Amino acid sequence: MTKAKVRAAEPPDDFEVPEEWRRRPWTALAIVGVVLLVMLGPGLAFNKGLQPNVPSALAKCTTSTQLGPHAYSGLQPMCINTAKHYQATIVTSAGTVVVALNASAAPVTVNNFVVLAINGFYNGLTFWRVESWVVQTGDPDGNGRGGPGYTLPEEPAVASWPVGSLGMARPPGGAISGSQFFITTQTWPGTGPQGIYNGFGTVTSGIDKVQGMTSSDRVSSITIKVS
Repeated sequence: MTKAKVRAAEPPDDFEVPEEWRRRPWTALAIVGVVLLVMLGPGLAFNKGLQPNVPSALAKCTTSTQLGPHAYSGLQPMCINTAKHYQATIVTSAGTVVVALNASAAPVTVNNFVVLAINGFYNGLTFWRVESWVVQTGDPDGNGRGGPGYTLPEEPAVASWPVGSLGMARPPGGAISGSQFFITTQTWPGTGPQGIYNGFGTVTSGIDKVQGMTSSDRVSSITIKVS
């Protein structure tokens, strides 16, 4: 059986290349280039916007071996300088929250949070727990039982938990979560926690956004500033 020859598509009979294009073919190329730029430009800008904004001081902060989208082989390698000041800007669907991180008091916890944040771990995660005095996020499963595949060691106990305090979550009788953190929207009720929860920061701006959150709110992005 012989194969039929496929003829290349021909332009319609009424199609005519403009005379200007015939005399100056580069004009047509320029027009095509502009059209492609207009079409692809928004996509390129979007992809660039998805890339994390990492300060030079944290350029060498890499994660432990990644086993899955939100799973790692172990605790994140130390890369922060505890003599520096670290500020986290947490953009959420409820608004922007700015946090001062206490690296000198909780170096392992702050380092872990910083490394996960600049590598996009928290992006898209919900504030699955919203109660009258606290909100909590950092669980990739969205139900309070998920984490990055490891836990954190205990760091020095915090004396008090006023409004706007950040701490790492832990289940009753369990170890400190490697990723789930909470923000107090009111003073910790009663006599405070019956255990160590690794306090590692304080909200400096946007506590009203935290207090207005619902369980449908999410983390959009977290950027870190070093000074």
